[in-house]
This record gives sequence, C-alpha cells and structure tokens, in this order.
Amino acid sequence: MFGKRSGTDIDFRAPKPGAVSPEPSQAPAPTVPRAPPPPAVASPPLAPAKAPPPPAMESRRSDNYYEVKATIFGALIEAIDLAQLAKLDSESAREEIRDIVNEIIAIKNIVMSIAEQEELLDDICNDVLGYGPLEPLLSRDDIADIMVNGANTVYIEVGGKIQRTGIRFRDNQQLLNICQRIVSQVGRRVDESSPICDARLADGSRVNAIVPPLSIDGPTLTIRKFKKDKLTLDQLVKFGAITPEGAEILQIIGRVRCNVLISGGTGSGKTTLLNCLTNYIEHDERVITCEDAAELQLQQPHVVRLETRPPNIEGEGQVTMRELVRNCLRMRPERIIVGEVRGPEAFDLLQAMNTGHDGSMGTLHANNPREALSRCESMITMGGFSLPSRTIREMICASIDVIIQAARLRDGSRRITHITEVMGMEGDTIITQDIFLYDMVGEDANGKIIGRHRSTGIGRPKFWERARYYGEEKRLAAALDAAEVAPKT
Repeated sequence: MFGKRSGTDIDFRAPKPGAVSPEPSQAPAPTVPRAPPPPAVASPPLAPAKAPPPPAMESRRSDNYYEVKATIFGALIEAIDLAQLAKLDSESAREEIRDIVNEIIAIKNIVMSIAEQEELLDDICNDVLGYGPLEPLLSRDDIADIMVNGANTVYIEVGGKIQRTGIRFRDNQQLLNICQRIVSQVGRRVDESSPICDARLADGSRVNAIVPPLSIDGPTLTIRKFKKDKLTLDQLVKFGAITPEGAEILQIIGRVRCNVLISGGTGSGKTTLLNCLTNYIEHDERVITCEDAAELQLQQPHVVRLETRPPNIEGEGQVTMRELVRNCLRMRPERIIVGEVRGPEAFDLLQAMNTGHDGSMGTLHANNPREALSRCESMITMGGFSLPSRTIREMICASIDVIIQAARLRDGSRRITHITEVMGMEGDTIITQDIFLYDMVGEDANGKIIGRHRSTGIGRPKFWERARYYGEEKRLAAALDAAEVAPKT
C-alpha cells in the first residue's frame, strides 16, 4: 500500500507547492528493511511528561527532545518521496508521515511515552507541511500577535499583554526557511539580498520578516493575527469598546456614506474597526480596496482588492500605494478604501473623497483627531506637492467628514475614544466637533481601566442633512437622544 514500507523502500509525499522542506540538522539515517522490532533498549528517554501548560504559555522542551526529533527527522527526510507526497491532501499527507515516523521510532528503539510520541508526530508534520513551531500559535484564536526574535525567543500578545512562550526553533536556518515559505506564497522573497519583506498569510494575517544582516540576532518574524470569527460592532459593544448608542451612530455614519478617517496607534484596532464599518456598505455598491498587504475582510459581493508590489531584485517593477489609488479612479469605484495611509497617497485619497466617491475610508497612525489632520497635511507636504498650507487644509475640510479615534489603553483594552466631525475652517485653523468621547475615571484593584463613554450633547451634527438624504435622520436623532439619557458605562 502507498506510504508503507515494502522491503527497503519507503514512499512518502511532498509538501504542497510553496512549502520548503526543513533541513535536517543531523545526517540522515539509512532506511532498513522491515523487521520485528527488537526489545526496547535503554536509550535515553525524552524529557519526562509534564502537566499541561496554562493556555497562555507553552512549556519549554528539553534539549534531549530536540536531539531525538532531529534524529527521527533525518531518517524521515532520507526516506520520504516529496513528489508522491505532493499528490495528497493535507490530512492524508499527515497520516502517511505519521505511519513512517512510527516505524522509524520502532526500528531505532527510541523509548518515549504515548503523549511524547504524539507531540513529536505533530511537530514533525508541522515542520514538513506547515509552519513548524508556529502552527500551535497560529491555531489559537486568543493570540493577537506573534513575535519571533530569533530561533530561541518567541513572544505572544494575549488579552493586550505581551508574554514569552517556551516555543523555539531548531536553529536560525529553520526559522529562515519558514519565513521564506510564508512570503513565497504571496510572490515575495526574503533573503540576504532582500532582507525586509511585508507579506500575509492565507487568512489575511499581516506578516513582517527581517533577516540578517539587518537583524543581528537571527531572523525576526512578526505576525499580526486575524481572528477566525470577524468582529462586529455588536461585539465591540459587548467588549465595552463603545456604547450601544455610539455603535448606532457608527452604523449610520457607514450607511450614509460619510468620508471616514480611522485614527489610532499601533495595535489599537484600526483595521478591525474599519472591517466593522464596511459591514454597513450596501451590497449593490462597487468597493475597491488598496492595501500594502491585503488584510481587509469585506463581505460585500462587489469588491475589488488591490495590493502594492515591492521592487524585484533588479530594483524594478514596484507598484506604490499612490499608483493604486490613482488607478482606482479609472475603475468606476463608488467607494475607495485604503488599508493604511502613510505617504503621498493621502493627497489622492482626499481628491477621490472630494470628487464623487462619497463613503471612502482609510486608516492612519495618530494619537488624537487633531493630530490625524496634521498628519494628513504633513504627508501631503512630504509628497512634494507645492501647495500653500491653507489650500491643503481646505482640501482636508472638504474631503473628510468624520474622524474615529481608537486607542489601546495601558491595561490592554481597546476603546473608541472619539467620534469627531470636521466642521470647516476659521482663518487658517481647522475646526472640529466631538460627538462622542471616552473619559478615563480610574482603575480597579486588578489594574483594569474604569471609564465611560459620553455624548457631548450635540443634537444635530454636521452630517445631519446627509442622514436625511438617506432617510436615517430619525435613527440618528433617536441615538443622540438615547446617548444623553443612557447611563454611561
């Protein structure tokens, strides 16, 4: 039967296209004919089985574990037939690998417990078919970030807090192989000649890899994981990120095609909030997204997703965000969504917002709404546009309707801290108006921030007429009224 030993031959399957076989760290062991395994000898056992680790931390494995794994892995690579393995689906491939590894363990008389053997089988299957030691972390939905600082140091973020795990890689070469495997699946490369790369996983998780000589202590890999279950505004209300009345106003803002800028620091939840707002785009609208690494998860049927491209090894072929946004204007969009504004594309996005593409959205890094406007102005100036400062500010006022500020507080929680309107100009100053604010009151005995969302009492915001045009003025009025009398949480 396929995959079973017959005499001295063993058939195995290869990894799926794009997978790079991990290199054995030890000389492969020759295959031997099947024979009844002799009685177990006193080979050094693996580290004693430990109690299951808490969910937030992975237990550290002993050096002996990695030595035994390297021995078995070497024999597996010698025996495996990658061409045959490639013809099978993932589950069948794992079963074939498990069968062969079990035979190798029996032939080499390696003594280990059933739990240790299962753990070893999973590790080897992950090395051959997946992302090696990263697989257990990628399968956990409670992890927001995975940070690999060289082969022996892996941190994760859980519940807004960073903690170290016991996971490690065999060596820096294995880690580099996994980095190359990830980026090659989206047509990119990372090596000594091109040591920095932004990429993404199949589920949209954002990946950054930087390798030697730029990364001194070995390859560094950072993964911003996406949850399998997409968050909604209702869930954000449940988590306390916004009140029900505030969520109702955000729904109306998305529905009535306000031009929105979502501002916040790193890890504050800007992309998650943008995904939530896009749920309220009508399904008959044509939406075009532009991103450096495609991570938005829009549910509408008519979505065109565009992604930038870095230069090739000759330094040619680069496609910038600005070129994508400018090309959008020729694609008959109704809304343009820019994953992150970080350069001169800010000018083109503002132009699009001001020329009939109402309801366009984008995110940028800033600590408060006024700073977001200043950053827009500075990005346009840095792009080489020789426009007077007042002209740029007038363009910003004419283009952006609402700024939504997200923040990650020091206890790891995320909150929507401002819903702010851009009102217009007074002299050379842009005037803004807060509709919703989040006030921090203190903290409890466990260090959790205590705060409340409050309405500023604005009864008729600037986008009231737009809400009336779309028949949403009654909902908007009811939400504003409820916000004034509802208990603040």
